[in-house]
Amino acid sequence: MSKVPLWVLVLLILLLAACTAEKQFTMADLKKRDVKLPDGQVIRCETMTEKLEMMHGMMFRDSLPPNNGMLFIHANAAKVPYWTYQVRIPLDILWLDRQRRIVEISPQSQPCNDSRKASECPQYGGNAMSTFVLELAGGVAEKHGLKLGDQLEW
Repeated sequence: MSKVPLWVLVLLILLLAACTAEKQFTMADLKKRDVKLPDGQVIRCETMTEKLEMMHGMMFRDSLPPNNGMLFIHANAAKVPYWTYQVRIPLDILWLDRQRRIVEISPQSQPCNDSRKASECPQYGGNAMSTFVLELAGGVAEKHGLKLGDQLEW
């Protein structure tokens, strides 16, 4: 019987180890959920439920990775305007009702990160009762054909 070369055994062990390696889990993963758009695209969303984290939102971020977003979950349905104070990128902001239907869209909401005071930044939306607000990178809503009445899943 012939001997197997040592390099073949090492390669086999490395391949087996790679197949069984699990993704490193972080605490941030606890606050994320997948949101499925009507066209089947899945958006990985940071989930905001606490007042302080909701106030911070997308502030001071230079980018939003592809297929990522931020989902704000309000305790009660209300007319909730949003703003982009200290946000550095344009955002598509979508308001959703309890059934997760889009009730309002503010596409390409512009950043307000210049020298203006927070009180001088424009507010977006807040004209319809909503429980959820989804922020996506500017242009994503149009790319995926999102419109009023569309229902998202999570």
